[in-house]
Amino acid sequence: MRPPFPIKHFLLDGVYTVVLCTICALLISLVVGKQHMFFPNLVVSLCIGLLAWAPIDLLRLSVWRQPVALRWGPFLAVTSCFVPLAYYGGSKLAGRLLGIPAMPSWSMFTFTLVASACLTLFFTSRERMVAARAAIAQEKNRADQTMLQATRAQLQLLQAQIEPHMLFNTLANLQGLIALDPERAQRMLDHLIQYLRATLGSSRAGATTLGQEFALMEAYLGLMSVRMGTRLSYALTLPEALRAIALPPMLLQPLVENAITHGLEPKIDGGHIAVDASHDGVVLRLRVADSGLGLHAGPGRPGHGVGIFNTRARLLALYGEGAGLSLEAGAAGGAVACLTLPIAHTPKEAACAP
Repeated sequence: MRPPFPIKHFLLDGVYTVVLCTICALLISLVVGKQHMFFPNLVVSLCIGLLAWAPIDLLRLSVWRQPVALRWGPFLAVTSCFVPLAYYGGSKLAGRLLGIPAMPSWSMFTFTLVASACLTLFFTSRERMVAARAAIAQEKNRADQTMLQATRAQLQLLQAQIEPHMLFNTLANLQGLIALDPERAQRMLDHLIQYLRATLGSSRAGATTLGQEFALMEAYLGLMSVRMGTRLSYALTLPEALRAIALPPMLLQPLVENAITHGLEPKIDGGHIAVDASHDGVVLRLRVADSGLGLHAGPGRPGHGVGIFNTRARLLALYGEGAGLSLEAGAAGGAVACLTLPIAHTPKEAACAP
């Protein structure tokens, strides 16, 4: 279906034509040294200019709507036809309006041709620039969509990397506990169901809330506490005012799992993990602190895991330089991971989620 005629565009071109005609009248008056003739020159310039502009621009916007579709041969033929007619007709019309005889001349005709060519080039160049900006914006949007798809694929890869070995270890522990400690096995199964229900909801959504993310961590840590027994204690601190804050899913999971896998599980007597959230009005801070082996625990120390690397890559893709992830040694041992996110910013993943 052909788009409607751009009437606003046409009228704006008319305004530009009036401005150019005014400039031409002023130049002619100054060049010939007869400033008092500015008004008659303006009337002549407007009559010729508007008569030339109207049919040429109507055809240009109707037939050659897009700049890429402009065929200079036919277009110049149309211009060469209408400019002489506009010059002759405009001169006659101006003579009648001013009450003076029309006096066409070759010099004025040449000036009209040059002015018409300049105006045509201006309109065409302007539309090419508009088309170029639209193409750049479209390409940027396509690049943003590609980045979003890559980020979602990265999230799915992260989930695939996190869940299988944790599930296998949990099921192996569950199998052993069924015969030895049925009550503990039942608790582990309850936590596993709670965790799977929470992680399934997160995996299907483009965004989650901080409350849901903490519920997922509570289920995960509850599951780990059944596995590790008294070797693991944990605390989750989430102010009520922060529960509804939106954020991408699976940001805390890699940090918590990293703390357990590389910090607490290898430690003979285990330790404590604390997850808390705070804010200063515009920045949200998520902190995961453990009393494990610390940053210098060997090859498997925190920060060397794929989950940490992927989390940093996701933050960069979603927030640019507005978010970050830091890993530091704890004051009393262990490690502290800190996520900083802009509260006022809506991440692309959340904005584009269905």
